[in-house]
Amino acid sequence: MNIQNLPSSSAEDRVSFDRRELGQILGLYGRMVAAGEWRDYGISMLRDRAVFSVFRRAAENPLYRIEKTPRLRNRQGLYAVVGMDGRVLKRGHELPQVLRVLERKLIRVIDG
Repeated sequence: MNIQNLPSSSAEDRVSFDRRELGQILGLYGRMVAAGEWRDYGISMLRDRAVFSVFRRAAENPLYRIEKTPRLRNRQGLYAVVGMDGRVLKRGHELPQVLRVLERKLIRVIDG
């Protein structure tokens, strides 16, 4: 697990996931680890967003990033899942709906 912070910013200046959001994300993470798909994660708390990055191995680029960006709350939505290539796979106002794009991948892993 990696937690990255900007050293010059105080806790109030950073965006973070709350306990409920982390519970939902870590629930999905645990299921994907059990399926053998994911192996590591990192959390970044930045000034404009919080990012939960998922890795297949610790020393590589993230497979997916789950982002919380408050300034997009009234536009496309607070949450987004971004793929390894930088494409937004799903964006929305409700975290469980946004995470469903990754849940579908878990169903394929179990079926296939």
